[in-house]
Amino acid sequence: MKEFFNSIFTSDFVYSVFRVTTPLLFASMGAVISDVAGVPNIALEGLMLIAAFAGMYFSFLSQSALIGLLMALAVAVLFTGILAFFTLYYKTNIILGGIAINSLASGGTVFFLYLTAHDKGTSVALASKTLPVLRIPIIENIPVLGSILSGHNILTYLSIFSVVFTYVLLKGTALGYHIRAVGEKKAAAESVGISVVKTQATALLLSGIMCGFGGAFMSMGYVSWFSRDMVSGRGWIALAAEAMGRQTAIGSAAASVLFGIADAFSNVAASMGLPSDLVKTIPYFATLIGLAIFSIKTYKKYKDA
Repeated sequence: MKEFFNSIFTSDFVYSVFRVTTPLLFASMGAVISDVAGVPNIALEGLMLIAAFAGMYFSFLSQSALIGLLMALAVAVLFTGILAFFTLYYKTNIILGGIAINSLASGGTVFFLYLTAHDKGTSVALASKTLPVLRIPIIENIPVLGSILSGHNILTYLSIFSVVFTYVLLKGTALGYHIRAVGEKKAAAESVGISVVKTQATALLLSGIMCGFGGAFMSMGYVSWFSRDMVSGRGWIALAAEAMGRQTAIGSAAASVLFGIADAFSNVAASMGLPSDLVKTIPYFATLIGLAIFSIKTYKKYKDA
């Protein structure tokens, strides 16, 4: 137990929290934007997985991390556009559409992984690229603080910016006002000239961009390869974080950090030799506890009202 606590109260542990929280921040911000617009995007898991594969594969083909990132974003936006098209124009159920993308991503990435790398597990045979790590001048020389804040992948810093972007978008821009208006009452929004379909499509595409960043980080930052179902439920955890954050950027970010801490705990536990099957359940167990607390508080609120 002493060894466990000694591993937690270190700068390396805090550093790892930033690292594992990165994809959760991106995905939860995507969930916030789409949910506020009234089109909940449950395809976060699949979109991140598709983006992770695209980032790995196109960075291998081009030998450029930047092109890999751009293609990860493009492919995530493409599939989000397909979801938006069928949901908003053909009125298909967005939940079923999200499930379809998640299923397609899980099986489809394995199929293309086998075609490209001749392996159904990982892409280690493909020499893909990774996005750069940033060293922050002056700060990196500060004891403890420097080892926590400096030396992260560029997408980790961008994930923090995504929280600021989402907050400003929804609170301080015309598009944000339109997204909130459409999500609260479509008829009222239409009566003042706001295009519901256009606004919701924009919100979904922005959600797709966030998933593209999150997926790219998984295969070009968190590790330097693609592996089968490597997103490992992070899209679902991001949805839980968004629910606990009550559709707000700051609240969802805070919940994402809590789940990130649980994930970092699991990594520490694994390094100490605890059973891997037990360790892997820690982030999901934390998610269930968080959702249970959120549900109880929500129930009490409506009961008292």
